Amino acid sequence: MNIRIFDDLETLYKEAAEMFAALSVKSIQEKGRFAVALSGGSSPKAIFKLLATDEYAGIEWNKIYFFWVDERWVPLNDEKSNAKMTFDTLLDKVPVNKDHIFPMYKDDVLPEDYAKEYESYIRTILGDEGIFDFILLGMGDDGHTASLFPGEEILHEKEKWVSAYYLQPQEMYRITLTEPIINKAENILAVAFGESKKHALNEILNGEYQPELYPMQLIEKKENFLFFTDHKAMGK
Repeated sequence: MNIRIFDDLETLYKEAAEMFAALSVKSIQEKGRFAVALSGGSSPKAIFKLLATDEYAGIEWNKIYFFWVDERWVPLNDEKSNAKMTFDTLLDKVPVNKDHIFPMYKDDVLPEDYAKEYESYIRTILGDEGIFDFILLGMGDDGHTASLFPGEEILHEKEKWVSAYYLQPQEMYRITLTEPIINKAENILAVAFGESKKHALNEILNGEYQPELYPMQLIEKKENFLFFTDHKAMGK
């Protein structure tokens, strides 16, 4: 795991956008495509807005396949939808191939059934190895990432790549990539900053291994795992 601590968020967002652009070039040169899984939240939103500017017009958007890390089970026009945010800030503003976009929601389908369908989409694009070229993660104040929340059975999933379940504290269904497929990715970037993240981040980096309490610990601390944060979150 490589940790980069930034003095300001604008620089952090810029470096994340640069990483996305550079990896897209490398992957498209090597494989003819760039397969990514994106997160929702304020940090990705700022990164997506940057990627939609003319500065990144050289990205071969039509060769990128877009999946999501996780999603609230709400319609795609709902303000809580991660997909809606991504369309509003990025996908509706760049020349993507609409057939390369796989939102984590579908009308008139049970979430558990769509989780199986979603995994089939991943297999169609990535094959049975299921290796994403790039995954963008966030982290909650409680140390969760994707929809891998503390104390939930989903933390123990080792077979499925995608799973849906009812998250009682939020009184809603969530659908998410699971730990096995996240850890397969060639490149992982996690973004978490601010005072509210300090306790969880300290436990994840320095505490004992307790993924039931801090699910971000499930993400293996390999060389391909990059963590962008700031001094407020890192503390002393």
